[in-house]
Amino acid sequence: MSGTDANAAALALVWFRNDLRLDDNPALQAALDAGYVPVPVYIHAPDEAGDWRPGAASDAWRHRSLAALDARLRQRGSHLRHFFGPSLATLQSLIAMSGAEAVFWNRRYEPAFERRDAHIKQTLRAQGVRAESFNSALLFEPWTVRTRQGGPFKVFTPFWKAVLAQWQHAPCGDAPARLPYRDDGPAGVPLVALKLAPRRDWDRGFWNEWTPGEEGARAALDTFVDGALRGYATQRDRPDRAGTSRLSPHLHFGELSPWRIASALERERNARNAADIDAFLRELGWREFAHHLLHHFPDTPSQNFDPRFNDFDWAPATEARLAEWRDGRTGVPIVDAGLRELWATGWMHNRVRMIVASFLTKHLRQHWRHGARWFWDTLVDADLANNTLGWQWVAGTGADAAPYFRVFNPLLQAQKFDPDGRYIARWLPELASLPLPLRFAPWQDPQALQRAAPEYPPQPNVELAAGRDRALAAYRKLRD
Repeated sequence: MSGTDANAAALALVWFRNDLRLDDNPALQAALDAGYVPVPVYIHAPDEAGDWRPGAASDAWRHRSLAALDARLRQRGSHLRHFFGPSLATLQSLIAMSGAEAVFWNRRYEPAFERRDAHIKQTLRAQGVRAESFNSALLFEPWTVRTRQGGPFKVFTPFWKAVLAQWQHAPCGDAPARLPYRDDGPAGVPLVALKLAPRRDWDRGFWNEWTPGEEGARAALDTFVDGALRGYATQRDRPDRAGTSRLSPHLHFGELSPWRIASALERERNARNAADIDAFLRELGWREFAHHLLHHFPDTPSQNFDPRFNDFDWAPATEARLAEWRDGRTGVPIVDAGLRELWATGWMHNRVRMIVASFLTKHLRQHWRHGARWFWDTLVDADLANNTLGWQWVAGTGADAAPYFRVFNPLLQAQKFDPDGRYIARWLPELASLPLPLRFAPWQDPQALQRAAPEYPPQPNVELAAGRDRALAAYRKLRD
């Protein structure tokens, strides 16, 4: 569209949320296909998330991702305008001041946003504004996959079989080379005014590990395809190796579409890597299942999916006990290493997430909500659907959950999945000089531990066998 055409065409607001990309962006493409001049806007309204206002790590990532999106828009002749909420009032004001005739956005599936967006769409349409939303985040939206009885799935395996039966590869669309632009309406506020970046640079270590934004996401996908994809099925559980995709924050912020990932993997499929590709696609399936559950069971971020656990005998929560876990001072190296990795990088290896979650909910018998809240604030990939599914799965309270009597032994888990102690040594360098057996269980030689790491806890904050026994006793009490 030429400059003259842009001056003659109507405007449409393209409301960016967790779809911070130009490739494969249905809302942006719909505005262009309809002949509108798109006005890219971002509205900061964290209070509209209800009980799950974004955490500090998420905000830090979003700040950089918004800057990256604005840079890509400017390369194409446009730019991103930032505003403070409330969302509906802000959109109405922008429509009135710019003369925009339409608003396009990509859907979110968190319960608070589903309710809000439905109200916004209904209100705008009643006011004569074209308002449309699209799927940019999921392979299958939650209401499109049903059991034979017409209800939602509660178990992953039949859900995944149903998804595979419907599987069709969606086409991928590259970003427009140029975007029409008009300088109508308010300019918004500078990105820094949203106060997403932390006041102190506690997140400094994050950016040695991550590059937020669409270009960083595409680079991460290429790195995965060229590297960790080979052997993914067997290496993904090894925190001491680069065996995972590390795509989760890019997916959460919509810097990369799931169908672009699937297409990239299918282009590489051959007899040697088929099992690895299927294993990764299954992990995408768990992400889909998490959103399926959250949509159909919107109370699960705070309530047990299995109501029997409403009467479970959780141990009283004390700030001191929770702080030991959060700070990586439990005295169990694999647990402490995971929590220190989380604090330093905003991310934790998935196998270690299960270990630290099991330790909190089983050995310490603390309610899973305490852990879910800490992950929510500290993970750069904090996703309400995935976070809820993961914690309820480990705690045994959720859909398709691990049985409560499945208690991860952190010592055996470390020996199996970090057999050379490299992961522990990286995140607990004070233990690196210990012989390998002591790196897993330093309390077994108090004198050696005192010499190597006098500040490290001399004993675990719970005796492992006793903690397991108390958890199983509480489960038997609930069952009986």
